Amino acid sequence: MGAAMRRIQAGNALSAFGLGFTVPYLYVYVAQVRDLGAGTAGAVLAVFAMAALVVLPFTGRAIDRRGPLPVLVGAALLAAMGSIGMGLSGNVPAVVLSAALLGAGTAVMQPALATMIVWCSSTSTRTRAFATQFFLQNLGLGVGGLIGGQIVDASRPGSFLLLFSIEAAMFLVLAGIAATVRMPRTPSIADARPENTEAKARGGMRALLGHKAMVQLCGLGFVLFFACYGQFESGLAAYGTEAAGIQPSTLGIALAANTAVIVVAQFLVLRFVERRSRTRVIAGVGLIWTVAWLFAGYAGLGHGSQTMATAAFITTYGLFGLGEAMLSPTVAPLVADLAPESMVGQYNSAFALVKQLALAVGPAVGGPMGAALHGPYVVTFVLFSLGITVLALRLGRKLTPAQDHPYLVATSRVVARHKPGQPVEATAQG
Repeated sequence: MGAAMRRIQAGNALSAFGLGFTVPYLYVYVAQVRDLGAGTAGAVLAVFAMAALVVLPFTGRAIDRRGPLPVLVGAALLAAMGSIGMGLSGNVPAVVLSAALLGAGTAVMQPALATMIVWCSSTSTRTRAFATQFFLQNLGLGVGGLIGGQIVDASRPGSFLLLFSIEAAMFLVLAGIAATVRMPRTPSIADARPENTEAKARGGMRALLGHKAMVQLCGLGFVLFFACYGQFESGLAAYGTEAAGIQPSTLGIALAANTAVIVVAQFLVLRFVERRSRTRVIAGVGLIWTVAWLFAGYAGLGHGSQTMATAAFITTYGLFGLGEAMLSPTVAPLVADLAPESMVGQYNSAFALVKQLALAVGPAVGGPMGAALHGPYVVTFVLFSLGITVLALRLGRKLTPAQDHPYLVATSRVVARHKPGQPVEATAQG
């Protein structure tokens, strides 16, 4: 990695570390520590998600017009304000406002960081760059959550203020690191620079919606996030406790197993993934998650021993982690390679918006089903997982070889450039 990429990845890891301190304890803090009730806590979580949905449609254009650096710095400062405000809030309006600031700031960081990674990488290095980002994010979240769990004490509000202060400090560190990054000026991203406004005037949401491959990828992304992340802390947790008789403490073990598989497997699967068709890798993830949901079905519906049910449930989370490790070097680089150079920020923001929608709809659908409709819940998400495989294979027919299998293009020394509605231009290098 170059100096700019190292700084970006370090800032990404530290901000994830800060988030890990507070995210698992936000509900407890609002409902119990501040004694504002379960209804307020639910509203705070909803505001956190809704703020992201509000700001993301405008984020991409800001990134493409101003560049990702100022957008990332502004988002980090906004998130820091929300975090410290959350730690100091003692009434409903203050808590809700802080949640809105925190949700908006953290949402904007995602496409800004992704765009910076695109600018600092080439087609041949982008897969590994995004895999590293995902690895560091999960490592930071896991370590932050582990340390935060040792600090937090529901009987001492000051312990939560410490958690939120650490989180705010990490966001400020991210802003400081981002402000010192010097982005490389390479020909491949020349027209993505903020000063090139003429190229951006030809872009916009209309161009994105007219790009059939990107629209298909967004549809596939919604199913991916809905069937996995949208169920972790809602439907699957409810199903595990209600149908499988899983103890709440076991849910923490299952989530830890998920993180452990990602951390251990990420670079083990990377060499396998980066040498293969991206869409076939995604199709394989659909099959792995189908098996994961079958393990979940056995845990809740198999009528085996409690030990076997617990082992099957933890295996479900572990298999989800394996799939995530395969997706991280696949999906985000594909979004970048589909984007015209003047619209990288808008493509990243659009995909982040799709993810946020799936995370909002997933719990609303999966929560009630997982708690009450155990059999239909498992069958539904087995079908969704198989749908991932089908959608991925269909998407593969819309992609160029450079987009679907960049490793082959890199090894043959061919660089391909694609813009929506135009044929692929390929030039032999050296």
